[in-house]
Amino acid sequence: MTAPSQDPSPFDPAGVVWTPVSPRLTTVRLVTLATVVVLPLTGGILAAVLSGVPGLWAVPGVILAFTLWLLILIPRQVRAIGYAERDDDLLIRRGVMMRAMVVVPYGRLQFVDVHAGPLDRMAGVARVQLHTASASSDAAIPGLPHAEASRLRDRLASRGEARLAGL
Repeated sequence: MTAPSQDPSPFDPAGVVWTPVSPRLTTVRLVTLATVVVLPLTGGILAAVLSGVPGLWAVPGVILAFTLWLLILIPRQVRAIGYAERDDDLLIRRGVMMRAMVVVPYGRLQFVDVHAGPLDRMAGVARVQLHTASASSDAAIPGLPHAEASRLRDRLASRGEARLAGL
């Protein structure tokens, strides 16, 4: 009798050590959520109060329910983001419900950007964006501390140049 085979997950290759992003990304995303929710929630409450129509209370109720769901989901999403540097490529994973993993061969890298908006800068994090020969590539690592973003940018750029020189 044979033991049941356990198929390896396509999102967790064997022997890969994942580096998580900074938990400060959670704060950035929650502040962004708050700024997006305030206006519709206020408008829904004002419409319900001023009109006197009881059914209009459903609008702020739905907005609050959606906000509560996102308050639970955002920290889990941030914990699910990670990256791993291997000899020939970079792995990036993300997602809780809809999981995704991007594999970027160093030889396909064209250039690497680092972005940080005002909230990112206040939280001390940045986003490393990878550009490859593919126009549809969605390879980005958000929520990296500034020092790690700089280190990763330089390392990926040099690895990309070394792989291109070898072609």
